[in-house]
Amino acid sequence: MTILRNNYHHFHSTCIAFLLAIGLFLSGCRSSGSFSVDDQSDQVVVHTANYTLTIEKAGFKFGFQKPDGSVVAAPHPISGLQLAKTGAEESDIADTRVLTSEEGHLELEVNTTDGLSAKVEITLWPNTVKYAVVPADAADTYSILLRTAGFGPAYGMADAAAYGEGRTDLVLENFVRDPLVYNNGSDRMISNFAIYPKQGFAMVNMEPDWKVVRINDSENLQGSREVNNMPAFYCFLGTPVEIYQDFLDARNREGYPVFQPKSKWFGVGWEAFGALAWNTNSESVKENINQYLEYGYPLDWMVVGSGFWPRGVGEFDEHGTPYTTESASEAAKKLQATTSFGMWDKELYPDPKSFIDYFHQKGLIFTIGLRIGFIPGGPFTDEGLERGYFLTDAAGEPELKKVGFPRVPVYLLNSKKPEAVGWYVHLCEKWLDYGVDGFKEDLFHWPKDLPDDLIDPVNRALMEKGVYIMGRNNYLGSPADIHRYDDFNYNQDQDRGPINGLAYAFSGFPNVYPDIVGGTGLATGRFGDASRAKLRIYLIRYAQFASVNPSMAFGYGPWNFDETTNELCLKAAQLHHRLLPHIFSSAMRAYETGYPYPMTPLPLAYPQDPGVYGLADTTRHGYEWLIGESLLAAPLFGSDYDRSYTRDIYLPEGKWMDYDDGKIYEGPTTLEGFSIPLEKTPLFVGGTGFVVEQEGDHLVGRIYPLQPRSTTTFWHTDGKTKSEIEVDVADWNAVKVTDSANEKEVNVEQVRHAWQFVLQPGTDYRIN
Repeated sequence: MTILRNNYHHFHSTCIAFLLAIGLFLSGCRSSGSFSVDDQSDQVVVHTANYTLTIEKAGFKFGFQKPDGSVVAAPHPISGLQLAKTGAEESDIADTRVLTSEEGHLELEVNTTDGLSAKVEITLWPNTVKYAVVPADAADTYSILLRTAGFGPAYGMADAAAYGEGRTDLVLENFVRDPLVYNNGSDRMISNFAIYPKQGFAMVNMEPDWKVVRINDSENLQGSREVNNMPAFYCFLGTPVEIYQDFLDARNREGYPVFQPKSKWFGVGWEAFGALAWNTNSESVKENINQYLEYGYPLDWMVVGSGFWPRGVGEFDEHGTPYTTESASEAAKKLQATTSFGMWDKELYPDPKSFIDYFHQKGLIFTIGLRIGFIPGGPFTDEGLERGYFLTDAAGEPELKKVGFPRVPVYLLNSKKPEAVGWYVHLCEKWLDYGVDGFKEDLFHWPKDLPDDLIDPVNRALMEKGVYIMGRNNYLGSPADIHRYDDFNYNQDQDRGPINGLAYAFSGFPNVYPDIVGGTGLATGRFGDASRAKLRIYLIRYAQFASVNPSMAFGYGPWNFDETTNELCLKAAQLHHRLLPHIFSSAMRAYETGYPYPMTPLPLAYPQDPGVYGLADTTRHGYEWLIGESLLAAPLFGSDYDRSYTRDIYLPEGKWMDYDDGKIYEGPTTLEGFSIPLEKTPLFVGGTGFVVEQEGDHLVGRIYPLQPRSTTTFWHTDGKTKSEIEVDVADWNAVKVTDSANEKEVNVEQVRHAWQFVLQPGTDYRIN
């Protein structure tokens, strides 16, 4: 394990060093241009315009203060840096010495109490401090830990925040992970970013291997084990908006880029496994999709995740040779897991191009499952072995790894070899040649001794080609359009879902897709004798919850219950479809700024409001978030979904309007026992009061009578075209909308509690 990690980390560190050199050059443009260093006998004090960094030389105890002297993060009382060779107990820093000091950069030497030495490079930005720790003896590997005193509340950690014994809410309280990720199949979307909204502080140790996190009353600690150095430990200060912008810059700088998403993924989708389980073929898929379309479900995308590869007698191998009866069963096993690139089952999918084109003509993007595991004897495995494209063991030999699927051990692509990634992407083009638009990346249950960014290079390469990617595995960056959390089913803790999604948003993964409405068990029948009445409510509540997430999808047909169930699920789908322009515009703003606009947890939007804390837990089930700056989602979901019809809903400062009936509430206030029947839309309008929706083939701008002065930048679904909306209304009874370019008035009318006008993408508007 150590050798594998170190070889992997050495390559990663080399890449990071190169990117760091570029990043430091480019980031100079963002330097504050003013800082001073006071090198005293017992401490080093760095003054900037926005913060003061103090480092006590004994123990390297570092902390941050605001310019007014108030404490942001207090130093750890014993030591801020611990260092030890692998296998040894961590030792504290005995002394610190300043080696160099220049504009925006410090270099220090530290020595531990047991004689180890290292250099600490500190790079400064207006609201960001970066530490790089390089031990003197590069031949060894080390544990390197940085920490401040303990404080909270803290949020983030993606999947790790949703799983684990005793997890009851989003707060990272007594959160100890060593290593951070267990890779039990559920921990797939990985981040060790932690934000402290009340304090205006965040930290992250950018490390894809063995990460250590301890967040409790005594310390806020992050670090690495079995590494040659710590290349990028960041502290961010400021408002949440400032922190996420700097976090975005750091991710892009350090080789964990965030990609621009594509709008289709944010619409209503369909996944074959949820609808049909393994029983997919060209006719069953068409029939199920058509049934959704006939009922009026506005589908934009679809996934046929598995079962499309050759699987029986009469099929052909990659050379066109037909399988014999004896070889068919064994051959079928070797064609699983989508590494049968471009090979379809001839009986089940006899004409793949026409099949895919059929859905393109209906306006859907067509995607399939994708994994990087190659079965021994599979059609392309020998080629990968000959070229040395798979992960190897300590002796340098290709190593078989056990994963969740396929059932047999597989060779995993060595994604740190650019030529291996290029080969893999070239194989993916065999699918693209049939018209496949993208992939649901879906490796799971892979060994925990592998790095968390194992699959990122493949997804990055595909995103760079413009391929649609649903991310399932990821570390820190965002090489995907949407982020699907782990399978979420009826027989699981229903509070895990919203906690999982909000943890993604806190972690900088705001394009959340909360799995298939109804999960994957309804089609397979694995819920057994579960109450149909309870399953019916489950499906409806799930649809309402998913409708106010950034993306949503269906599987099992709601009509299989009754007409009312179908009508309510259809209403949820139509709501999401109507809000697609608003949601995607928020996703574009997140791409530009890093701030999680598509799904903004309330502590980020209102960090100093005590009322927004303590909502999202398994007791209160107060799962609320902002969608952009004008909608507040408050779905009734959680473990009590089948027996509750009310929620205590907290509305922050400002005016808030019920999306359905137009009633206005003045925040901050708690709507105790607020009624949320099955037919209720779980939304309030507030903030800027401006929303863009789609109606048929056109967009409409909607301004609600809440905020008389505001500005909004709207991004069209092409990801390029923008409209600037300026609101300055003196009389809500006589609203006027003007095209800002030609000063012509635009027709406006009152519709569903708002003033509404047809919005032309790329046109700027003034609302008076």
